[in-house]
Amino acid sequence: MRRISITRRSYRLAAGVLALVLLAVPALAAKDKNAELNRDYRTFYSDGRVDYGKIGDSYTADLVLYLAGNQFMVIDELIKDFMAKHPGIKTVYVETVPPGQILKGQILKQGKINGQNTSMTPDVFASVNLGHLKKLKAKGEMSTYEIYTHNKLALMIAAGNPKGIKGPEDLARDDLVKSLPNPVTEGIFKFYGSEMLRDMGLYEKLTANAMCKSCWAIKGKTWFTSRHHRDTPTRIEEGKADIGIVWATEIIEAKKRNRGIDGVDIPAPLNKGSKVGYAIGVLNTGRNPANGTHYVTYLATDAAQNIYAKYGFVKAKKSELKLRLIPAAKK
Repeated sequence: MRRISITRRSYRLAAGVLALVLLAVPALAAKDKNAELNRDYRTFYSDGRVDYGKIGDSYTADLVLYLAGNQFMVIDELIKDFMAKHPGIKTVYVETVPPGQILKGQILKQGKINGQNTSMTPDVFASVNLGHLKKLKAKGEMSTYEIYTHNKLALMIAAGNPKGIKGPEDLARDDLVKSLPNPVTEGIFKFYGSEMLRDMGLYEKLTANAMCKSCWAIKGKTWFTSRHHRDTPTRIEEGKADIGIVWATEIIEAKKRNRGIDGVDIPAPLNKGSKVGYAIGVLNTGRNPANGTHYVTYLATDAAQNIYAKYGFVKAKKSELKLRLIPAAKK
């Protein structure tokens, strides 16, 4: 009887420990996910420090940059080089998330990140399409722009290509689960990925014309991300997706980090490389327009262009690196 009593106590103890572990795992996973997302909100200091997730710095930093998220891998080296060349700028707050989310949810209306208000008046805004900047021009919030780099679409797949994916035509396969950028806030899909699918006659088949994010466009078949540069590689590594439309530079970065990812090229003109131009401008409403101008001017230097090229981006032409008036949006 004594032995049975000990066994029962041991069982209860083991069950209790297991329950605590099961409770802790989701909490740890959520914490890890939040930490990963916070890497898209960075504050750089002149002494070399970098903080993550300090949203309030969007109101106080010497320079506030809201940039299209797919250049996240460039930012550390780029901003440190910029600050070394501009020692009077002591703090730079940089946000790298989908440009549509920035425009609609943080500049044109008050937005929140991690439950905190975020500034509606950054010094600089950059998108993967001039259309977003035209909207700011129409509101009187931006006047000039430059094109500072280029990119192209590619397919992200699992390492070793276990599904035998050869090219964009495989997006039509019913046995593949797709991870696509959402058409609401992610410029890569709103302006380029959706056009590619329409060119191929696949848009409705793959999306059912859904308009949402972090959702199944087609249940069990096509997932729309919130931030494809974070979501798609993770979904592929976890076996939740087989293929995704991303920027070519994101595959290069994932492989550098030894993630379980490979890539398949999309041939021109489907890759939209001839159309993709990253547009940037200084807002008229920012707190530090002079610092914003310093940054946009810096992007035209050989140093900045070489840093972008190092990460797989295509250098802008000299003619593109000159400020010009934003054209009016077509009515």
